[in-house]
Amino acid sequence: MTNDKTIDPTIKTMLEFAEAEGISTAFSRAAAMKPCPIGSKGACCSNCSMGPCRLVKEGQTGICGATKETVAARNFARMIAAGAAAHSDHGRGMALTLLAAAEGEAPDYEIRDVNKLLEVAGMLGVDTQGRETLEIAKEVAEKSLAEFGRQTGELVYLQRAPKKRQEIWRKLGIAPRGIDREVVDIMHRTHVGND
Repeated sequence: MTNDKTIDPTIKTMLEFAEAEGISTAFSRAAAMKPCPIGSKGACCSNCSMGPCRLVKEGQTGICGATKETVAARNFARMIAAGAAAHSDHGRGMALTLLAAAEGEAPDYEIRDVNKLLEVAGMLGVDTQGRETLEIAKEVAEKSLAEFGRQTGELVYLQRAPKKRQEIWRKLGIAPRGIDREVVDIMHRTHVGND
């Protein structure tokens, strides 16, 4: 039954149609899937071309010497990196759309909340005095896009987090750099021969 899958009536109708027509959905495939007992524990590694390695015995290591714990930690970190990459790209899409709108390449978009634009401009250090809205928007978009690839130092947007959280991140030395840099770092460090 599809009643417990969604509260959205349109989706409910689509799921009922799919069920009646024998069309598989993520819900029906999940119900039919028996998770791999090794993979669900994170004890399977396919991060390099020497494997995949299946770690099922106590004390067993992969070809590279990674323990089950290391493999599970690497797999978890890689899942986080994949999710972060996906979500960060939504933000990149917004910045690219703002840039296109500012350059007149997205005629269906306009700056509706100038005060919000000015607030973000201030946070990014964009001078707004005597400048046109679209000129400001273009620089805000460009500076925002530059944050994605920030190689060193803290993100400008970090200042939006609660002060106490910022202090904790700094104390622990984990204040994030640009998301592109962090994702690459995780992918590199979780590959064979690294962390």
